[in-house]
Parts: sequence; structure tokens; C-alpha cells
Amino acid sequence: MKNKRIDPFKNLVLDEYEQGIEDALERGEFVSDPDFKKNKKEFEEAAKRFIELEESKSITLRVKKKDLIRVKARAKRRNMPYQTLINLLINSYAEGRSRLVL
Repeated sequence: MKNKRIDPFKNLVLDEYEQGIEDALERGEFVSDPDFKKNKKEFEEAAKRFIELEESKSITLRVKKKDLIRVKARAKRRNMPYQTLINLLINSYAEGRSRLVL
């Protein structure tokens, strides 16, 4: 028995955005990138760096016992792990949403 090829695009329904792209392709509005290989490599490297930045990293941090007890108590009142609270505080500061007063 011969393997019958199935066309995955036979009954494909495009949304408005996708249909717009399809129509533009048919009209020849898009052209090939002459530096495709170079640009592809740059985008792959950028994607890799982005993924690396989104990963978490374990750190060792020394804090005063009384500060840790207070952080744990505040986290408990909010029904969250204290590590999550510390991470949120670091993220808020790193993103510039909170300020440190010295």
C-alpha cells in the first residue's frame, strides 16, 4: 500500500492578520534578505541571550537573622514563600519600581 501524502494546508483557515501577510506575499511586497545567513545568526544569538537572561540563578546571601525573620513573617502573612518575596524585592529594585533610601 502506498503512503498517501496529506496536505496540511488544505483546509487551513487564516485569521485577518495572517491573510494580510499571505496577500502581501502574493503581491510580491516582500523580498528575500540578501544578508539572510548573517541576520539569522544575529537573531539566533539575541534569542539565546534573552533566554539566558530569563533563567534564574542561585546565589548565597548573608543577612542578619532578625531581618530574615521579619521577611519570613511578612511573606507568611501574604501566603508566599520568603524566597519569592525576596526575589520580588530584588526585581522591583532592578526594574526601577522601588528606590533604596540610604
